[in-house]
Amino acid sequence: MTLLAILLPWLSFLLRGKILAGLICLVLQLTLIGWLPAMIWALMSLSDARAEKRNKRLIVAMNKQ
Repeated sequence: MTLLAILLPWLSFLLRGKILAGLICLVLQLTLIGWLPAMIWALMSLSDARAEKRNKRLIVAMNKQ
């Protein structure tokens, strides 16, 4: 998924169900100057989603104790 976020940031958003963000990212990526910010945005969003998933698992594990 990280490689996809680098090469096609808009598709990374669409596959995770963020349709509006994917469309905005596609418009941003269509310009050569906007491709780099779109890639960074997609990577940061992917990292944030992974951290959120990890935090939810930790909270569930802590509540079981």
